[in-house]
Amino acid sequence: MSAATTRSRTPDRLCAEAVDLARSAAEDAAAPGVVGEHVAVVSEGDRVVTHLFECKEMGYRGWRWAVTVARASRAKLVTLDETVLLPGPDSLQAPEWVPWSDRLRPGDMGPGDLLPTEAQDLRLEPGYSGEDTPPPNSAVPDAVTPQALAELVEAEDAEETDRGVLADEGTPLTVRGTIASVAEELGMRRARVLSRYGLHIAADRWDEAFGAKTPMAQAAPAPCVSCGFLLPLAGSLRQAFGVCANEFSPADGRVVSLAYGCGGHSEAAVMPTPPRPAPHVLDELGADAFPLGAPGEGS
Repeated sequence: MSAATTRSRTPDRLCAEAVDLARSAAEDAAAPGVVGEHVAVVSEGDRVVTHLFECKEMGYRGWRWAVTVARASRAKLVTLDETVLLPGPDSLQAPEWVPWSDRLRPGDMGPGDLLPTEAQDLRLEPGYSGEDTPPPNSAVPDAVTPQALAELVEAEDAEETDRGVLADEGTPLTVRGTIASVAEELGMRRARVLSRYGLHIAADRWDEAFGAKTPMAQAAPAPCVSCGFLLPLAGSLRQAFGVCANEFSPADGRVVSLAYGCGGHSEAAVMPTPPRPAPHVLDELGADAFPLGAPGEGS
């Protein structure tokens, strides 16, 4: 038997000697030929010992078959407790599981992928409140049943009623007069909008990618705030960000900080004036005067 590896207690002698019993149990649990050499004996407690065997199974490098045996007090018969395959100190293991929400990175989504949003996402806040609660002194009851909705339609003109269609009997949907209906007419039908926290982290992310501290902005002749290719954003982000519309810029179609800049600034350079052509060496347009008489005449 190989040298024993002990913890704080000395292994029980009879249990430590039951190597054949432990090997037989490991071979019964494993596939044929995958139980290797006996590598260690570990004391688990009084008269409880675990025998470790090498695992030769493909894909389980460094793993070990652990067979625990025990015996009762004053008994000489060693019995089998359990057999299990355990990783060793240098075994090949799968990485620790990480939730999908922590693994997801920008750009991971593809066509057809759906990204669920948590109900309490800190980046969002309600676009309006009281969707199912009618405003004070409203003629619309708290719960609109099919009968009540029919009476409402008969009492009012068809143009004064909303598209109130019940999905299930007794389940009200948007009815004219509810806050959801008013929000829809005002263009505020989004149930949730960006919170202040959501705006801040988005602004930090955009400023890190296309902000004043980037190498491109440090070498730019002028910031984007004075560039004619800048399309300002709406809302509060208009004061700090815009969208680049220069097809030759590295930030084309991206949200950029007003302090960002690149060499494609609309006012950074002026096209040089074309140089004036040099005069012709051979003037084909002029005429040279030559004497018409014979040489010596008229002298």
